[in-house]
Amino acid sequence: MKERHLEILKLVNERERVSVKELSQVLDISMVTIRKDLEDLEGQGLLRRQHGYAAKESSDAIDSRMTIRYLEKKKIAQRAVSLVKPMETIMIESGSTCALFAQELAAVNDVTIITNSAYIARHVRAFPTARVILLGGDYDVVSETTTGPVTRLCAQEYFVDKMFVGIDGYTREDGFTNVNHTRCSTVRDISRQADKVIVLTTSEKFGKRSVSRLFAPEEVHMVVTDDRLSGEYQGILSSQGIRVELAEIE
Repeated sequence: MKERHLEILKLVNERERVSVKELSQVLDISMVTIRKDLEDLEGQGLLRRQHGYAAKESSDAIDSRMTIRYLEKKKIAQRAVSLVKPMETIMIESGSTCALFAQELAAVNDVTIITNSAYIARHVRAFPTARVILLGGDYDVVSETTTGPVTRLCAQEYFVDKMFVGIDGYTREDGFTNVNHTRCSTVRDISRQADKVIVLTTSEKFGKRSVSRLFAPEEVHMVVTDDRLSGEYQGILSSQGIRVELAEIE
């Protein structure tokens, strides 16, 4: 993604709605160029165009969440690709960093992905070597995910070595947390079918506590995050037996 596009997304996410004129002035480029950029970004589902404005997507939509700290998430996704062997079958849940990881993985590796994310299933179909098993369940049209008892029953048919998940927070005392208790329950259910749970998340989530407990530290094998993670938290995670992989951010 162009650096200019990242700047546009940052401004839109911070302010919810920004005029084409203001974007042109802040970035010092023509309004014609800005309009073309907005058309490209809307085509990727990363924002919405309104008359004379660029607006943030729904905060629950995965495309919207993906635009926040996009560069860090992209680098984390690329780092995580090396953890998967060719021809391997893995599980990936529905977070925004996980969705980027699925796309990166499908582009370079011949894999089978088991997921509860229709978004992931839809976006990796462009890569002919990737195979997707989409778990059934109660469907959320905004987040494009399945949850509930049917999802749990579907997951019980499979056994894998690795499951990749996202989080909304981590503290030493509370472990890994998430904002949505229904999603937490489903992710925990699916994770029972994997030998290793690998967390993909940006470093600003550490030191924050969200609403619902997702995993205790002893339930997580590895964390892949960006190199802005403090030495303090690297030490805490290591002391809890969690391997830490850091993606370099330019």
